[in-house]
Amino acid sequence: MSFSDDDPPPRKKSLLEPLALDALGVEELTLYISELEAEIARVRGAIAAKRAHAAAASLFFKPPG
Repeated sequence: MSFSDDDPPPRKKSLLEPLALDALGVEELTLYISELEAEIARVRGAIAAKRAHAAAASLFFKPPG
């Protein structure tokens, strides 16, 4: 299979690397959940910003009539 320079790079199936949970204690798992929740909030903020940007662009580039 060949790719041209215009093709986006192939994406991995998952962006997260699974963490081995067996070796972690309850406190470490709780901290891990907090870190994941913070990352989810960051991603949701990025999604909201992209949607707002797209909405503003669609109003600006709206065809007349």
